[in-house]
Order: sequence, then C-alpha cells, then structure tokens
Amino acid sequence: MKLARRLRRHIDMPRDVLVLGMIAFFVALGFGVLVPVLPTFATHFGANDLMVGMVVSTFAAMRLATSPFCGRILERIGGRITLAVGIFIVAISSSTMAFAKNYWWLLGWRAAGGIGSAMFSVSAMTLLLGSVPARMRGRASGFYQSGFLIGGMAGPALGGLLAKISIVAPFHFYALTLAVAGTLGLAMLTTSTTHAADSSAEKIARPLREILADTRFQAACAANLAQGWNSIGVRSSLIPLVIVGGLGLTPTWTGIVFAVAAVVQTIALAPVGRFVDTVGRRPAMLVAGAVMAVAIMGVPLSRSIWPIMGIMCVYAIGAAAMGTAPAASVGDATGGVRGGTPVALFSMSSDTGAILGPLAAGALSDQFGRPLGFAAGAVLLAFSSMMALRMPRQKFSHQQ
Repeated sequence: MKLARRLRRHIDMPRDVLVLGMIAFFVALGFGVLVPVLPTFATHFGANDLMVGMVVSTFAAMRLATSPFCGRILERIGGRITLAVGIFIVAISSSTMAFAKNYWWLLGWRAAGGIGSAMFSVSAMTLLLGSVPARMRGRASGFYQSGFLIGGMAGPALGGLLAKISIVAPFHFYALTLAVAGTLGLAMLTTSTTHAADSSAEKIARPLREILADTRFQAACAANLAQGWNSIGVRSSLIPLVIVGGLGLTPTWTGIVFAVAAVVQTIALAPVGRFVDTVGRRPAMLVAGAVMAVAIMGVPLSRSIWPIMGIMCVYAIGAAAMGTAPAASVGDATGGVRGGTPVALFSMSSDTGAILGPLAAGALSDQFGRPLGFAAGAVLLAFSSMMALRMPRQKFSHQQ
C-alpha cells in the first residue's frame, strides 16, 4: 500500500493502474527468466527442434483457445479474482514443470499455463481500461506496458544466472514472482471496473454487436493482429536469423539489438501515451502502422548491424504507439464497461498473429527469400494504418 501511495504522488495515475503496472513487472520478470532455459530444458527429454517449438507455441495456442471464455468468467467472479486465479494457475504450472519426468508432462503443464495467462491478460486489460476516464487511457496503457517491458528486460539476464545454480531454478523463481503478482492483485486492486469520473452515458454497457461494428474496435483488433504477427512473431523468428545467419554475427548481438530497442520503447511510452490522449488514437495508429511497416522491411535489406539497430529503435517507437493507442481505442469502444468479451477478442487477435506470424513468415522466407517473409508482416501493418483511417476524428484534452 505504501509503495502504491509513493508512486501515485509521482505519477498522475489511479491506484489500480499503479498496481497493475507492478503486477505486469513481476509477471514479465518471471516470464523473462524462463525464456533462456525452457528450450534447453525440453531437450533434456530428447525433444527435437519441432518439439521444442511445440512447447513454446502451445502456451500461445491455449491462450487463444481460452480467451473466448474469459469474458464469462470475468462477469461471473469479477476482474480481481479472475486475474489472481489466472496468475496462480500459471504459477502452479511453472512450479510443476520443474518436476517433469518426460516431455509430455512438460508440454501438458506448459499448456495449462496458457489457460491462466489468458485469464490474467483479459482481466488485467479490462480492469485497466475501466479504472481510468477516456482522457487517460493512452497514458494508463503506456504505464502498464512499461511494467512488462522493464520486467522483460531484466528477466532473461537473471534467468541465465539462475540457470547456473540449477536448470530448474528459473521455473521456481517464475512461480515465486507470479505468487507475488497474484497476491498484489488480491490485496490491492479494487473490485470496481468503472471509473467514477466518467459520464453517465459512458457507463451504460453497449451491446456486443455495437462494439464489434465500431470502427475504433475494428481498427484496434487489426493493429493488435499486426503487432502480434510482427513484434512477437517475425521479430523473434526472422530477425535473429538475419543477424546470425545473414551477417555472420553471434547471438549476443541479437540480444543487444533487442535490449536497446526495448529501452527506446520504454522511454517512448510516456510521451506516446500523452500523444494518444491529446492528439488522438487515430493519428497515432495511422503513423505507427506506416512507420513500423517501412522499418520492418529495412531489416532484411541491411548489410551491417548498425542500420538494423537504428531501424529497430525506430520500430520500437512505433511499437510503443501500437501498445497504447489500440488498447485505448478498445476502452473508447466499450466505454470502459462490459469489457470482458471485447477485450478477450482484442487479445485473441494478438495471439492469432503471434501463432501464425512465425509459421507464415518462415514458410515465405524458405520459399522466396527473407525479404518476402518480412513483407507479409509489413502488409499487415500497412493494412492496420488503413483501418485507422476509418476511425472517427477524436481527441481528449486534460481538462475533459
């Protein structure tokens, strides 16, 4: 409670936003710790490259399969309880994976973690969008994303150190950080999901069919699909191949490029969030999609590491906008009310991109060369910009 009060004095955000940012940090820290060791741990059971890939992708696949049910769960037991239960499911699955006796045990418990992750993701975003008025949704989304980015930057380095102690130590550490996050959610989040400062009209729940027909929601889902395809999928699968295979550098350089880009994205989140809340969601999504499309196409055409690093920093600024403006647009479309099912659909669009992106980009790259593998993602980003053109012109002043 004291930590939340201190943060609130320095950051003009409601308490729930601060708490969700802290929860995001602990979740991302633990997830990042697991990243360096999970593939290696799977090979201990004789897993080949395809089987290792299944361990990674089954988590996202179960998130996608579970997300449609999260809205009903949230409406039945509330956002705070849904978030905590989801986090504790992932914690139990992580700890249990450390005791896996064979590959299928590992795969099964990893899949169970995806179920809990979907519950956490949908409820956290629903609580976030419902805890702030429209004029603050961009900045709130940016603060929440910064928790993930900071935790994600620290996690892999810590995971490498823990792996020197024991290959299973990161699994238990992940469970511990998740237990902390779940406890924070239960103890510090409020049960209300509607900001009291919003107008009475905005508090009225819109029918789902109206939300689905809203151009703001449609553009947000298109942007999230493109973001999942590129930032989660293509970025993780093809860019390391360009750096290591194309330029002949060590994997360390991939980590350096990603770390520098993550720092740039974290720094950009605050000013981008203010831009989204004052200038508007529409211009932010329009420019971000175009900038990211051009940037991602520059990666396979680069002939040294320095242009790639610069390109990824530019891409990171666009990604900061794509991490804030679409989420704020979902809040606008729902009015911060009845967000469970729409937020689940929004989350599913990103998961769909993250699952299909690496497969499609890899197949295109194998058959026609890496530039075409990147081009497919660039087309989706350009499409998201065109979808943003259909959004109403809208901005929110701080006096609103």
